[in-house]
Amino acid sequence: MKLVLATNNKGKVREMSEILAPYEIEVISMDAFEHIGEIEEDGDTFRENAVKKASITCERTGLMSLADDSGLEVDHLGGAPGIHSARFAGEEKNDEANNTKLLQLLAEVPAERRTARFRCVVAVAVPGGWVYTAEGTCEGVIAGEPRGDGGFGYDPLFYLPEYGKTFAELDPGTKNKISHRAHALAGALDILSELKKVEGKE
Repeated sequence: MKLVLATNNKGKVREMSEILAPYEIEVISMDAFEHIGEIEEDGDTFRENAVKKASITCERTGLMSLADDSGLEVDHLGGAPGIHSARFAGEEKNDEANNTKLLQLLAEVPAERRTARFRCVVAVAVPGGWVYTAEGTCEGVIAGEPRGDGGFGYDPLFYLPEYGKTFAELDPGTKNKISHRAHALAGALDILSELKKVEGKE
């Protein structure tokens, strides 16, 4: 089964490829299709953005496509940055600037009120117009300062009390089992498994 990953984010491509590797799914990066171009994420929800990216990529490549939209929801900020996570500090995507802004906004907030979660919605678009979605979350706390060199985005600030580490301090294998993206992809794998069964009957 061939599957196009509808993202230009190298961190996401690496994580999703590692998670999907054992399932006999040939993953193709969107980089292989120069004609697709940048797909604007102008939806009001993670689901809308994921569905749009997967659908357009599927239409332009003729192949089954998978897209995700994900972000950080901080309770003290009313769920922000949410769908604006990648451009929280401005239109230019900048992880360091986003993390700095988040720490500034939470500077006077005590640890017990720094609860947050990563949320991810995965969409699988199939030639013919069908689109399926799955969602995953991971609960944590925003740390007082960046910790760790791994991951990307807000990973250095997303602290998991049960592990005593941030996402950026976890080894990739552990992160790929417990992350919001891993949970969403688990749901997507159930969908892909059913699609493979259908494909095998054709």
